[in-house]
Order: sequence, then C-alpha cells, then structure tokens
Amino acid sequence: MTEKNLVTPFQSGALTLAATRDDEIDLAELFHALWRGRWWIISSGVLCTVLAVAIALWLPNVYHAEAKLSPSAEQQGGGLSALAGQFGGLASLAGINLGGGGTDKVGLAIEVAKSRKFVTTFIRQHRLEVPLMAVTKMDKQSGELVVDPEIYDTAQGKWVREVKPPKTVAPSDWELYKAFMELFSIEQDKKSGMVTVGVDYFSPDVAKQWVDWLVADLNATMKQRDQADTERNIAYLKTQLEKTAVADMQAVFYKLIEEQTKTLMLAEVNPEYVFKTLDPAVVPEEKAKPKRALMVVLGGILGGMLGIMLVLARHALRRQKEPVL
Repeated sequence: MTEKNLVTPFQSGALTLAATRDDEIDLAELFHALWRGRWWIISSGVLCTVLAVAIALWLPNVYHAEAKLSPSAEQQGGGLSALAGQFGGLASLAGINLGGGGTDKVGLAIEVAKSRKFVTTFIRQHRLEVPLMAVTKMDKQSGELVVDPEIYDTAQGKWVREVKPPKTVAPSDWELYKAFMELFSIEQDKKSGMVTVGVDYFSPDVAKQWVDWLVADLNATMKQRDQADTERNIAYLKTQLEKTAVADMQAVFYKLIEEQTKTLMLAEVNPEYVFKTLDPAVVPEEKAKPKRALMVVLGGILGGMLGIMLVLARHALRRQKEPVL
C-alpha cells in the first residue's frame, strides 16, 4: 500500500467530524440565517398580503338564501302511505302496487331535485340561462346584474361567447346543470328530518327568488308524478272491475278506487305536497362570501412561510458551497 492511499487516524476523525457537522441542525445558525434574511421574509409577506387584498377586492359578493322545510303529513304516514298499509294486500291481489309505507318519498324528492332532468327543466322554464352563464357580478349602486358582453349580447339577445367544439355558442343542458349545481344545495338533517334548500348568487333578491321557485317546483313535480301513478291505478282498477263478476272482488275494487280517488283529490288541493315550509327564504342582507379578512390573513401567513422557505433554501445552498476543513 502506497503512502498516497494511507489515511491517518487524525484525517479519519476530521472526516467524521465534517460529516457529523453536515448532518447536525444548529438552531442558532438557522435563527441567524432567518434574521439575516428577515427582509426577504417581510417582503414576501407584504407582497402576498397585497396580492390577497387585490384578489379579495376583485371577487364579487355572493349571497346565500335558504329555506327550512319539513316533510308534509302526506309523507309521514298519511295519504298513499296509509293507503298502502291498509289496502296493500288487497291491491296486490288486484295486481297493482300502491307503494309501501317504507318508501322514502322525502329522499326520493331530494334526489329528484338533484337530477339533470329537474334542474334543466327548472332553468329553461324560468329562463335562467343568462343569469347562470353570463352574469359576472351585481352593480352595488343600482342592484342590477352585470352581463359579460363577450358572453352574451343583451342588445341583440344572443350568445356571442367563443368556445371550442364540442361546446356550442349557446350553453347546453349539461353546462347549465353543472353551473347551477355549483350554486344550489339541498340537504336533510338525519336526526330531525328537516330539509334545507339553499342558493348562492350575486344578487340577494335573485337568490331568494330561486329558492322559492325551487321549493314550489319540487312540490309540483312530485305531486304530478304521484297523480300520474294514481290515475293509472284508478284506470287499471276500473278495467279489472269491468272484467270480474265476483261480488267480493268487486267490493275490493270499489274500495281501492274510492281511496285512490280521495288521495288524488287531496293531492290536487295541496300545493305543499312533499315539503311544508317552516322557515321561508328571505332576502339576505349580508354576503356569504368571499371572506375577505380571512383571505388577507391567510395571504400574509402564506407569504411569510414562502419567505422563510426561500431564506432557508439560500442558506442551505451557501452552506454546501463552503469548503470542508
């Protein structure tokens, strides 16, 4: 072995100490590095805070309107549910299904409210295409909605937005559905059974109006569905009644027809078929978002953290370039 390859104990110990020095974290040294780079940290925090303020002021106010609903008596054991419990066996003998008392009509109504068919019908019926897709904010002075002229030409009443295929100039049902679902919410409290319908929008008056329309249209839709089912049941029962000559079966058919007719009449006179409004929607006086103060605070915190990371990264690079003694 030559002298060039010999490593003395002193040299070996020095190398070990150098490696140990590289692996150790000196808190005093880190604090000193942070202190030397304090202006970087302050500048980063101020810059991000200013940016957060600018974004917070640029974002338009959004208001939240909601209504509290309770399942109507028709869905809590009355109406079709009671009929099914009382005459379900007779109806099954006749070959029809009245639905069971265990049917979750409220849960079904919530899923209907979230369905593409109901939402797109609601949007088209109330002509909400422009408010959904072209409005960017509300004018604070006049209270009027501001339409983006690059999306919709209000003078000519036509869509002028530029989109790439397969999208069309006029928004499709799929686009309208996605846009609406970002503003709409419907939830049921599992303990109390109460249902909350809410809408977020730039205008408090519009948000309140949409909630009212949603509750009314949802009740009407569910009522029409059940009315159609009941009318089919009555028509079927009358057909079967004409075919049978057995007195006992005729009595069954007459009773079922009578109860179905009562149910149909009750549905026609009850506008709040599935949900009764406990707490109607009101025009909100305070915005729901953006949370501007929170945005500014978070911007300052994130800016400070970014500054600390930059200072520590510069310190680590400088430390690696220092020669090992």
